[in-house]
Amino acid sequence: MEYVYASLLLYHAGKEINEESVKKILEAAGIQVDDVRVKALVAALKEVNIEEAIKTAALPVAVGGAAPAATPAQAPAEQKKEEKKEEKKEEVKEETVEEGLAGLFGF
Repeated sequence: MEYVYASLLLYHAGKEINEESVKKILEAAGIQVDDVRVKALVAALKEVNIEEAIKTAALPVAVGGAAPAATPAQAPAEQKKEEKKEEKKEEVKEETVEEGLAGLFGF
C-alpha cells in the first residue's frame, strides 16, 4: 500500500511518477524498497488516469451508521424513499432475530 501512497503523493505534488521518485519517497519513509514492485507499479500507472480513478473511487463516508447525505443530483423525495427502504430493512431484520430467538427457546 505504501507504494501506491508514494505515487499518490507524487501525483498530488504534480511530479512525474517514475521509479526513481517513488524509490526516494519510500526510502525517506524508512521503507525497504523492492525494485520489482516499484517497476510494476510505475508500469501499471502509465495506463491509468489517476484523476479519474480518484473521482470514481471516492465514496461518501457514513458516520455512526447514519445514512449518507443526498448527492446534489438526488432529489429530496428520492432520499426519503431510500430512508424508508432502510427503515423497512431494519424492521425485517429485527423481526427475524426475534422469531429466531423465540424458536430457540420454545416461545
